[in-house]
Amino acid sequence: MGKLLHFLKGYEKESILGPLFKLLEATLELFVPLIVASLIDVGIANRDLNYVIKMFVFLVVLGIVGLSFSLTAQFFAAKAAVGFVKKIKHALFKHMEELSYTEIDRLGTSAMVNRMTSDMNQVQSGMNMSLRLLLRSPFVVAGAFIMAWVIDGQAAKIFGITILALTVIVYGIMLITIPLYRKVQQKLDGVLAATRENLVGVRVIRAFGLEEEEKKDFADKHRELTAGQKFVGSISALTNPLTYVVVNIGIAVLIWQGAIQVEHGILTQGAVVALYNYMTQILEELVKLANMIVLLTKMVASGNRIQNVLDMESSQEFPEETLTASRKEMPHVVFENVGLRYAGAAEESLSDLSFEVEKGQVVGIIGGTGSGKTSLVNMIPRFYDAAYGAVYVDGINVKDYKKEEIRKKVGMVPQKAVLFKGTIKENIRWGNPDATEEEIWQALRIAQAEEIVLGKENKLDFVIAQNGRNLSGGQRQRLTIARALVRKPEILILDDSASALDYATDAKLRKALQEMEDKPTVFIVSQRTVSIQHADRILVLDDGRPVGMGTHEELLKTCEIYQEIYASQFKKEVSGS
Repeated sequence: MGKLLHFLKGYEKESILGPLFKLLEATLELFVPLIVASLIDVGIANRDLNYVIKMFVFLVVLGIVGLSFSLTAQFFAAKAAVGFVKKIKHALFKHMEELSYTEIDRLGTSAMVNRMTSDMNQVQSGMNMSLRLLLRSPFVVAGAFIMAWVIDGQAAKIFGITILALTVIVYGIMLITIPLYRKVQQKLDGVLAATRENLVGVRVIRAFGLEEEEKKDFADKHRELTAGQKFVGSISALTNPLTYVVVNIGIAVLIWQGAIQVEHGILTQGAVVALYNYMTQILEELVKLANMIVLLTKMVASGNRIQNVLDMESSQEFPEETLTASRKEMPHVVFENVGLRYAGAAEESLSDLSFEVEKGQVVGIIGGTGSGKTSLVNMIPRFYDAAYGAVYVDGINVKDYKKEEIRKKVGMVPQKAVLFKGTIKENIRWGNPDATEEEIWQALRIAQAEEIVLGKENKLDFVIAQNGRNLSGGQRQRLTIARALVRKPEILILDDSASALDYATDAKLRKALQEMEDKPTVFIVSQRTVSIQHADRILVLDDGRPVGMGTHEELLKTCEIYQEIYASQFKKEVSGS
């Protein structure tokens, strides 16, 4: 958490003025009991109405000035806390964007969302509270004790014993509850993760009729959270009764001793009232300080989680400039004895992978579920790095490319069609911010998405809902293909991105890609042989290993795995052949 404090840079003035104005307010509060004592001993004792009115007006003025100090302190503390967290959010978001897929997989989406939301809120609340109360409460406790000592040394001993007892109670309870609050926070993270998972997967849950099971699972998690909160809350709830018992005993002893000293003329009645007020101030501030320390504990825990992400370094390094020295005469894309193992995985996802692709060729990639098809194409734009071997594009190892340059060469259409809230035009221009409307329409035509846009009331200005909820699966896939095409990539990767298209539309798409003027090298990952049977070459994978490569006709004769896949989809043709 300490490393995050450098984000306060730029808010030094607010970080000083916030606590300063709080201390000024606290100083005024420390003088109030003395003014009340003077009002009693001078004004009321002598029946001096003018003096009473004057002291009353003085108290009102002190109250107004104290309120202005408090509001000013709150303004500066809030400004510093909000600015502090804003800078952390920007830094965290930027850092997460720079992490490789390996680190993102390790963190998980839910964890990253929690860091950006609930953890940030905890840090902001804790920082706001610290700037206002971290110095104020100890200052008031110490000041009240000194004031009591000035009034009467004998009474100060009662204060000292009471403060010691209160400190033991407050911080004893705090030491017990802090670990419990951490466990409660972990349970809360579990509830938030379950909530997100259910909201994202609500259609699947309903499709399988598992609403009641998910409700029960959520209720169980929430019951555990509630039980934890109740338990730690019941311990925390002991703070007030125990402290009030101690303070009331202290006040009773104080009044008893004060009455004796008043009777002997050592103390005045106003002084006893002032001592009583100082005792009350000490109680209030110690309780505030205990609550603040609990909040600070939560802030530190959340801050550490944020810092852990910021400390996470990307496993990938990109050169500042592409190292063209490694260029050599090679086909467009080359996999040279490549193997891939995901972080924490026991086995390799890909192994012994070697093949070459000429510029403009169409390569189909097929295989069973988990055979490594997506892993293979993710290595071309360098989303993942090979554990051994090398991937070359234009004769250069992808590790030697500047990040922007290798990503610009590749147009990627992932398995899940992701669209963002905004117009169709804005979504397509993710592929090329400078694309003209003519280029956008051309990309839409090739992607067989032109009719989708023409059917919308506002055409290119039609607003897509978050995650493309107001579009069908096939429409989303075609628009994501258009987004990749408007980039005019040298390499186009279609990662099972036509699965929601009917066979006729799929065929039109493949034909349009073949007829492109500047035809890219195309990698088509598919479960359907019909989508890849016209490819120049087809790579067949089985359990991460290449088991066949050739044309559709060649593989039907030589590759048993391909024969099985084809037979499962075209049983009649195979049986009749």
